[in-house]
Amino acid sequence: MLEPLSPPGSTRTRQDLLSRTALGVFRLNGQFLSLSEELARPAGLTAAWWQVLGAVLREPLPVAGIARSMGITRQSVQRIADLLVDKGLAEYAPNPAHRRAKLLRPTEEGRAAVDRIGPGHAAMAARLAAELGDDAFTDTVRVLERLAAALDALPAPRDPAQAAEPDPAA
Repeated sequence: MLEPLSPPGSTRTRQDLLSRTALGVFRLNGQFLSLSEELARPAGLTAAWWQVLGAVLREPLPVAGIARSMGITRQSVQRIADLLVDKGLAEYAPNPAHRRAKLLRPTEEGRAAVDRIGPGHAAMAARLAAELGDDAFTDTVRVLERLAAALDALPAPRDPAQAAEPDPAA
């Protein structure tokens, strides 16, 4: 059961909403990581390997581009990309746009590993849709995408006071 919110329009309500959103996303992150590990394991992958391979299934990308799209550090993607290449699940290709930043692309073995996740992934999606309902499932995706876009659009605060309240004159 969720705790009641502060009175509408109060600064405390906004803080409550931000805190509850963050805690909910943190919980979801843990749940999705656990689920992803479970789904990826039979294919011989980890959740992180699946995440990086998934980012390059449609088109090869440089490591920095993968990191940007996933919101994680370039260094962590680089470590995983190197592991995937060592395991024969991905390969580096020349990048016509940048001589030093090679493109990562899956090998046939990497694509086959991701394909083996498909049936479990589809079954879990069906279970979740049955629990939520298709309309609520679609709404959930929209809300999460909107939240991510809103956070991307926010300028980084220059000081703690600016982070607390937006300048009404701006």
